[in-house]
Amino acid sequence: MKSLGKPLSRRAFAGSALAAGAFAATRGMAQAPAVVPTMDSQMGPFYPLGYSGEDDFDMTMLKGRTTRALGEVIEVTGRVLDRFGNPMKNAAIEIWQANHVGRYDHANDQNPAPLDPNFQGVARLVTGASGEWRIRTIKPKFYDTPLGLRTPHIHFDVIGSAQRLVTQMYFPEETEANAKDFLYKDLGPGAPTLVAQRPAPATYRWDIVLMDAVV
Repeated sequence: MKSLGKPLSRRAFAGSALAAGAFAATRGMAQAPAVVPTMDSQMGPFYPLGYSGEDDFDMTMLKGRTTRALGEVIEVTGRVLDRFGNPMKNAAIEIWQANHVGRYDHANDQNPAPLDPNFQGVARLVTGASGEWRIRTIKPKFYDTPLGLRTPHIHFDVIGSAQRLVTQMYFPEETEANAKDFLYKDLGPGAPTLVAQRPAPATYRWDIVLMDAVV
């Protein structure tokens, strides 16, 4: 997946929100977004630059293997929407995460926890006509860093028609770990936009809202 431009910073995010409101007013559109835009977050040191392995939606089973990745298998679904709640077709999504013991398959990860040779760890998707996307993966474990605890999370790099959003998804049942995570705490009031819903065991839903507008 090609990377277009730079991730949207919080300052740029605020400026884009103001510009979007002014643009909408001049066009006679809604005075405010119909949905809350998803906050950006850090890309982190484990972005899979140059990754050329499997990248389909099922991160738990590699082609030609008969053994599934270790850990709790989960399904995560959602949609990519514009700031007015319209679905965004053909948005590109790149996803990466740690495995069931908190280890990334990345040269920068010095975590002594073992790698899982059956875990894909990376997915690249394109949204459908309704903006929908879906992955099957393993729920990642928390891990420690020199800056403090990282709660279980999944990284997303989303490219719409006019915005690239680098962000992270958090798990609603990890309330205690989320509260200790230094990046989660830094989100402030915007943190809820990065927490998925859990409609059923091992099933999560998380919609991603860009500052784009479908035209």
